[in-house]
Amino acid sequence: MRHPPHLPAFLVTAAFALLATAVPPLVTADAAEPACTVDYAVTGDWDTGFQGSVTVTNNAAALSSWRLGFDFPGDQKVTQGWNAKWSQTGKSVTAANENWNGTLGTGASVTTGFLASYGGTNAKPSGFTLNGVACNTDPGGPTDPPDPGTGPPALHAEGNKLVDAAGATRRMLGVNRSGAEFMCVQGYGIFDGPVDDAAIKAIADWKANTVRIPLNEECWLGLDNIKPEYAGANYVNAIKDLVKRVEAHGMTPLVELHWSWGQYTGNSAGCSDIHASCQKPMPNARHTPAFWTSVADTFKSDPAVVFDLFNEPYPDRATSTAAEAWTCWRDGGTCPGIGYEVAGMQDLLDTVRATGARNLVLIPGIAYSNDLSQWLQHRPTDPLENVAAAWHIYNFNVCNSESCWNSQLAPVAAEVPLVAGEIGENTCTHGFVDRVMNWFDERDLSYLGWTWNTWDCSSGPSLISNYDGTPTAYGIGLRDRLRALNGK
Repeated sequence: MRHPPHLPAFLVTAAFALLATAVPPLVTADAAEPACTVDYAVTGDWDTGFQGSVTVTNNAAALSSWRLGFDFPGDQKVTQGWNAKWSQTGKSVTAANENWNGTLGTGASVTTGFLASYGGTNAKPSGFTLNGVACNTDPGGPTDPPDPGTGPPALHAEGNKLVDAAGATRRMLGVNRSGAEFMCVQGYGIFDGPVDDAAIKAIADWKANTVRIPLNEECWLGLDNIKPEYAGANYVNAIKDLVKRVEAHGMTPLVELHWSWGQYTGNSAGCSDIHASCQKPMPNARHTPAFWTSVADTFKSDPAVVFDLFNEPYPDRATSTAAEAWTCWRDGGTCPGIGYEVAGMQDLLDTVRATGARNLVLIPGIAYSNDLSQWLQHRPTDPLENVAAAWHIYNFNVCNSESCWNSQLAPVAAEVPLVAGEIGENTCTHGFVDRVMNWFDERDLSYLGWTWNTWDCSSGPSLISNYDGTPTAYGIGLRDRLRALNGK
């Protein structure tokens, strides 16, 4: 899918209307105190309502504006607030700074209050975030492996199957968790919605075993066009923490490069911006190798983490022939129609392996990852032979029928593991993805639904209407399939 910039809910409509020379140093991060801490208290309670107080302390870089988020567990509803601009959608509550109290320095605190109604129990809210970053949580990386029996398997390719360390065949079945690719570059935070333990448990409750995490190249590398609070070590720590939470619930984390640097204004351009604010036709040679060196260094000691090299290449839209597109895809360099030097799939795979990382690597096709017709002929060489083909499918893609899947996908799936990294449809129903899942289930192949976010399904395929896991009419198809396959 050619994804538009997925803005926060109040900017989705606007998003659809849009339908530094030196290589930066590598980013590393050590375990640290929580990026923010929250003290929540009920200061008054009566039969049908209560008064609450929330104090948030910023432990990270100074903020010029802030936004506190949390989820009520019951039917609590904010009716009035002070010292912040309060809003609520479903169970999700947001308190944004007023014009006079937006600055929040390192170590500084701000207290806000509210009145709310409720009819059941008045349990404490959860999933506190500050500008999208989880609070009251150690943001350090996965320095310790998950407890035996609870963590995900370390997957690797064996022939055309994914297998675990014991040689048992596995499938990657789960969801995409969008947000970290766009919130930071747009200046709103790091994640779109909560990513605390309760939010990740809700994904696991669907019986998903894999979570794909889209990333932003410039935010990870900490380039100077990104707000410092959402860049570099702050961003890396937040991603490491999310990976750790996904693993703690027994699910495989799949990290992928979604948005990258490089100006492209040709056919099907998603934006004219040189920065990583939309999907580009190919990764770039200036920053992407540095990104993958840093990501691979960060996770190479954790074989359960899977790498997805680039979201949706589309050099075919820039070049005049399929031969030129596939050569650009594999070899990079100077590609027709693309104005920056390209890093090809072989370049990026070599970059990952040069770090010593032995993790499973997914390599997408062209035409927004929907075309695998010449994937085998141009397959990058991996000394470890630990790669899989990545494919994306939506009802509006070209290869959207069983006849195309039989002719184009089946030969690839006979040679290497095949993972549908994104499946979805823009109909607010699940009839098309049911067909996709049927075809993949018959062949014991892997697929991941787009996306675990609470957007309006008519503006983008959204699996849920609430981060507690309430499915949309579209998402219920994937939820029921995962539970049928992996147990309720």
